[in-house]
Formats: sequence, C-alpha cells, structure tokens
Amino acid sequence: MTGVPAWLAAELETVGEYAAFEGVDGLVAEAGRIAAAHPDVVTARRIGTSALGEPLHCLTIRGGAPEAVVFGLPHPNEPIGGLTALHLARRLAEDAGLRARLGHTWHIVPCIDPDGLRLNEGWLAGPFTREHYARHFYRPAGAEQVEWTFPLDHDGAYFDAVLPETFALMRLIDAHTPALMASLHNAELGGVYYYLSRDEPALYPVLQGVPELLGLPLHRGEPEAPWIPVLADGVYQTLDIRDAYDHYARTGRADAVSGGNSTASYAEPHGTLTLVSELPYWQDPRFSDTTPTTERYADALRTHAAELADLAAVLGDHLTAVSGLTSVDSPFLRATRFYARTAADLAEDMGHRGGEPAADRPATVAEVASVADSVHMYRLRYGGMLVRALEAELALGNVRPGIRHAHAALSRRYDAWLAEAAADSHARPIPIRTLVATQYASVIAAAAHLSGRSPDPR
Repeated sequence: MTGVPAWLAAELETVGEYAAFEGVDGLVAEAGRIAAAHPDVVTARRIGTSALGEPLHCLTIRGGAPEAVVFGLPHPNEPIGGLTALHLARRLAEDAGLRARLGHTWHIVPCIDPDGLRLNEGWLAGPFTREHYARHFYRPAGAEQVEWTFPLDHDGAYFDAVLPETFALMRLIDAHTPALMASLHNAELGGVYYYLSRDEPALYPVLQGVPELLGLPLHRGEPEAPWIPVLADGVYQTLDIRDAYDHYARTGRADAVSGGNSTASYAEPHGTLTLVSELPYWQDPRFSDTTPTTERYADALRTHAAELADLAAVLGDHLTAVSGLTSVDSPFLRATRFYARTAADLAEDMGHRGGEPAADRPATVAEVASVADSVHMYRLRYGGMLVRALEAELALGNVRPGIRHAHAALSRRYDAWLAEAAADSHARPIPIRTLVATQYASVIAAAAHLSGRSPDPR
C-alpha cells in the first residue's frame, strides 16, 4: 500500500506515451499551442534571453494565491523536465478542478537553457542506449550552468558572474516570491530520489509512493555528495554550495569548489519550498538493494578513486596535447577542463573517505554499484565531450597532427570505456511516460501538500 492518494494516482493516468524527448523548437511550439488553446487562463510571455540569443518563454496559469515557479532543463542533458513542464501546463489549463485543488498561480518555464539543449539534440530521439546518449552528450562547465550560477558570498567565496538565464530566473523568483519552486532534473542510472529545501515529513510518503506505484525503485546508493543530509529514504536536503565549501575546507581543500549557489538557496529568503526531482533514464535493480556484500566499503571507495584519478589524468593529458592547437574555445572544451578537475577532486575526496574508520564495513549492493557507476558515468560523459570537441576540430578542417593524434588516442580509450561500462551494465531504459508521470506527480503532490489537501483520499 503506497502513500499516494486516489486523486494523485488518477492524475498519473493523464500522462500519455512519448516516443522521444523534445528539442528546443518542439518545446516552444507546444507551449505556444497550450497558450493559444486556453487564453482565458494562460498567458505566454518572454522572461529573458539566453546567452546565444534564444528567447526564454514562460507560461502563467492563473489559479489564485500563493504562486509557484517550475522550470525544466536546469541542466541541458536533462530533458524529462521539458515534457513534464508542458504536461503540467496543459493539465492546469484544461482542468479547473485541478487548479482549485492545488491552489496556486503557476509560472512554468519549459526550457531555461535552450543553448545547452540544442547541443544534446543528437540523442533525444534515441536509440536510448547509454553509448548513443554519451556520444551526443553535453553538460556545461560549472560557471555556465543555470542551476549553479546564483550569487554567492560565503566565508571568502564570492560569485556574481550571473548568466542571462540565471538572471531571468532571479527576476521571476523575486517578482512572484513563490511558495513552491520545482526544479525539474534527472539523473542517469539507478533509482528515483528527491531534494527538498526543508523538512516536510508529511510529504515523504507520497514522494516515495509515486515511484513504487509506477514500478520504479528509490535510490539507496551513494548520495551525490557526502555532506548531503538524508531527510528520508530517497529524500535529501537540497544542495547548497556553502555546504560544499565548508566540507572541503574541513579537509584542507577549500579550492576544490568554485562557482555560484543554487536556485534553492536564492529562493530560500522568500520562504520557498524547493523541490528537485531526480529521475533516471535507465533502471538498475542494484541501486536500491541494501543487502550487504563481501566487499569492504573502504575498498570500493579507494578502488574507484584510483579510476577517477586516472580519468582526470587522461583528460588532462589530452587537453594539454591540444592546447594552442584548437580553432575555437568550444563549450565542449570548456566543460571538459572543468570536469577533468572535478574528477580529480572527486577522486581525492573518495580516497579520503575510503581511509576513514566509518568506511571499514561491508558495502551494500547499492553502494558498490553506485560508486562503480560514478566512474562509468564520468568516463562516458566527459570523455565523450572531449571526443566531440576534437571531432568538431577535424570537421572544421583543423587536421594538425596534434589534433589528429589526440583524437585517435582518446577514441581508442573511449571505446574501451564504453565496452567496460556495457560489460558492467544491468540497466534497461525506462519508458518516457513513466518518467514524466513520476516527475509530474511529485510537483502537484508538493503543491497539494502546501495547500493542505494532500491527505484527501478522493
């Protein structure tokens, strides 16, 4: 028996089938159709402009006080949220009863990073294999991520290089002081998990119950960072870069973190409840298996720390080899530089945790799988971006020997990483409909919770 009320379970049935994810143009076109079909309750407006000149679109659905802000594609390799945002807007526009139940005026941005999404469009229509995804993958460097470029002034750490997209969100948040904000993320492999900006125990059974109802496991492996507080099974405290600075300062590596803070931290002074819902593309039963193994947790951490350090060295060596030879400082090169350092920092932190007394215990199946997959994920994502950068140079006619040799050597290494990840894979793709339904339900469950209607069984 799940904690999902009957009305919410019924809402899951409103989500149709999807054959593919939407790119920028598809999201913009569908948002326009929703606004045109429901002019009595929906207003379409432009809230800003991306760094490369794309309009940033927002749909406002009138439903009374308080207000809510929802945005998709906070990271451009995470397109589930674009579909979720449109389904939410469509349901709110067409169903006055749902608007009354949830009790908010909604400001919905289907895509907050159109520039980055365009660089992921090569994999959005499938095939939904991990290799196809990785070969067409793009994720910006930290200082180019909308989610992580909000102002910061903390214990000597300062950031104010706010992106145009981030500034658009800042204006939206400040103008509407939302009671609820939903940042629509997704992970890659494993189970479902959530972040909340504050402790809301009455909401946890619903958030946990929705994936169960749809046949998805909760994530019970490694959290994304070791300092993140666990609020409940599969529910974590939202990430705050100030906690990361403090964590690394305690371990003598305060320079391991850079960039700004998150959307949740920016909205916090408004009393906003921020929900981040993380959905995987692929399901692996190991990620929710808490059975102890014969492997020591410390050994798993140290082994995979060494592999991440090797990855950082490989990326660093190839970046050095092509330094001064590339035609353009592409977003792929900038991102690879950032993630090469991130891999090195993560390796050091993982090795440090492997040496702590608390790690000298049997690891669970979920911990072993998630620690190992962090290596596969980093290799496939960020090795793949550097391969794309070098392929782009060759396509431009930059056939200097240094570029050709680096591309050939990295491609061979990348093929080996792909084969190793495939050999270790238990993953199967999750239907897009299931992912959208889970994320959609989490948002409206949070709204109903704030409106005091979540216990209603009808």
